[in-house]
Amino acid sequence: MKNDDDKAGPVTSLDVAKRAGVSRSAVSRTFTPGASVAPETRKKVLEAAKDLGYRVNQLARSLTNKRSALVGIVAANLDNPFRVEQIEQISRRLIEQNFRPILMPAEASEDPSHVIGLLLEYSVSGVIVTSDTPPQAICQECVSLGVPVVLVNKRDIDAPVDRVLMDNENCGRIAAETLLRQGCRQLALITSQSPSFSLEVRQTAFLQTVADQCERPARVFTGRFQNYEGGAEAVHHLLQSDQVCDGIFCVTDYMALGALDALRMDGRKPVPKLMQIIGCDDIRQAAWQGYGLTTIRQDTQKLADAVVAALLTRFANPDAPATTRILPVSLIERSTTL
Repeated sequence: MKNDDDKAGPVTSLDVAKRAGVSRSAVSRTFTPGASVAPETRKKVLEAAKDLGYRVNQLARSLTNKRSALVGIVAANLDNPFRVEQIEQISRRLIEQNFRPILMPAEASEDPSHVIGLLLEYSVSGVIVTSDTPPQAICQECVSLGVPVVLVNKRDIDAPVDRVLMDNENCGRIAAETLLRQGCRQLALITSQSPSFSLEVRQTAFLQTVADQCERPARVFTGRFQNYEGGAEAVHHLLQSDQVCDGIFCVTDYMALGALDALRMDGRKPVPKLMQIIGCDDIRQAAWQGYGLTTIRQDTQKLADAVVAALLTRFANPDAPATTRILPVSLIERSTTL
């Protein structure tokens, strides 16, 4: 507890040093991860800090060190369960490395330059982008300021930024080959009217694999959005078209859940007896008993590990060539395929 003669106002590191009977630099080392400090000194400092109610002002420290512990995460489509899991895993890895994630939401299909600019005003140490691919100009500005940028599942741009990708091409290929192996010969693709880079790669690979291995090309049905409602809307278009279809690849699990519910509500095409479905992402809901969705799994833990590793490597080697790491995917078979 504070004594009556303690001064009013915010508690500073100098106050803690006086209470603990140590130098101000000893207080600083105590609250710096990895810094060397004697155990007895650390104990005194922590006890004094607790008594005084002291917490480190990380923003003030960043002005002194020229780098904060903040790492910005720019994300869109926060209603998508996969995106939420992705951000959660990345945030956990950052905290384990003594960084503090700061989330900046962006609109889907929106130029994220504005929110990245806002992050730069807070002297962030790095920026991780999971929304739409940022323009070259803002990436070059980040690099010139010594702020590394890591793009997650984004297209290549002419800027020295690192990328971490899931093997989206293999996602589409696995989906096509699995449906064909299951005996499906009249295939359909469900996607959105404005797919992102990763979805474009998936659907292109799916359509090409079907064209190479099946006599009939796959039909494409779209919903307006990359979400549950978009999947249901695309299925309504399919049913209204009277096209014969026995296998569907949905470019995301989120769309697949909407597609499944729309088919069940309609009742004409029971799954998997007359219509087999594969999604992509392996969100938690895909394993729910009510869905049992066969899907292509993206490992969000390995993705987060790779993203944070790319950031740390860039801190250590700021002038190294830009890197792209592609992570493997795997088929998870459940009840929506025979």
